[in-house]
Amino acid sequence: MNPNLDALKPYPFERLTRLKADVVAPADMTPIALSIGEPRHAPPPAVLEALRRHEGDVARYPTTTGLPELRTAIAEWATRRYTLAATSLDPERHVLPVNGTREAIFAFVQAALDRSRPARVAMPNPFYQIYEGATLLAGGEPLYLDCSAESGFCPDYAAVPAEVWRDVQLVFVCSPGNPTGAVTSLADYRQLIELADEHDFLIASDECYSELYLDEAAPPPGLLEACRSLGRDDYRRCIVFHSLSKRSNLPGLRSGFVAGDAALIAPFKRYRTYHGCAMPLQTQHASIVAWQDEHHVRANRDAYREKFAAVTDILAPVMDFPAPQASFYLWPAVPGGDDEAFARDLFAEQHVTVLPGSYMSRDSMPSGTTYNPGAGRVRLALVAERDATVEAARRIRRFIETRG
Repeated sequence: MNPNLDALKPYPFERLTRLKADVVAPADMTPIALSIGEPRHAPPPAVLEALRRHEGDVARYPTTTGLPELRTAIAEWATRRYTLAATSLDPERHVLPVNGTREAIFAFVQAALDRSRPARVAMPNPFYQIYEGATLLAGGEPLYLDCSAESGFCPDYAAVPAEVWRDVQLVFVCSPGNPTGAVTSLADYRQLIELADEHDFLIASDECYSELYLDEAAPPPGLLEACRSLGRDDYRRCIVFHSLSKRSNLPGLRSGFVAGDAALIAPFKRYRTYHGCAMPLQTQHASIVAWQDEHHVRANRDAYREKFAAVTDILAPVMDFPAPQASFYLWPAVPGGDDEAFARDLFAEQHVTVLPGSYMSRDSMPSGTTYNPGAGRVRLALVAERDATVEAARRIRRFIETRG
């Protein structure tokens, strides 16, 4: 077996299961999970109807490149969303449908890293663990860039020494951030593009939460938009990942896309031809419907805003957390500072499950002392329906106040 498998760390939810293994939650309380970022809002009816209408397509093989109509729908959506130059995002050369961002991110790292030379992959810390796992299995070395409250929960790219950038082949951006909800600014994207040109690395921007933002007048910028602002309409060195899972409440559809530099898309498509991961045709038809409709997306944002407002009113008096710009997460500091103990005891007393922040981070030594930027915080995924989410917030507050 691949010896790099032994380098993989336990997934956060494996650790959470072990943490709760010997705990008996109150049987008279309905369990509420705020730990997993799985949207629970209703999927768009038109998308489900398209699935049913094309169910007979299971009798046909799909192609790796996907239907031209799907690639066109994606290119048109991205061009509208990020005000790209007309026709600059060519559906034939710059867009590739994928089975969700998780699968595509993992596959892209395998295809992108050059194993004949040092292969460091920079990623935010805390982070989505697929970045790390994909890097390790591709024979690369993770480079963790701490995201602390002092840095606005975004990496400080200017603080990375030139000798470190020398061995970096790929940089992951996650914006809006998981778990912090922080948004990468256009200025930071531009800075990263300049560093990529100087040090010869690729930029992969995971933007799967891009459509869940709290201020309707301020949608988060994206990497392709930053390219456009620099007149970089070939999107050189840049690739983005998008998904319908969060935007359209379709996590089980496993539908997304990658887009960007044609010089990256072409070899990645060749890799995927051998990988055997073409999107089923009925999924493609349903995805076309989803990418062409914004009404359900705006309704989705409204529902999350309502939950954020209600939960903030309940928890702000007893917990300290940054006001997220986007995503569906809260990232509060826990009283006492022990995120594992907080998560375990909260489950034991209130039957609410949250994810310890230290499970999403790795230790670093910024000043010679060991530091975990996720320690002392928990991730709350506000994905359940409003009543359940508000009840969970009330239980968390009661838990904190009972303990003084």
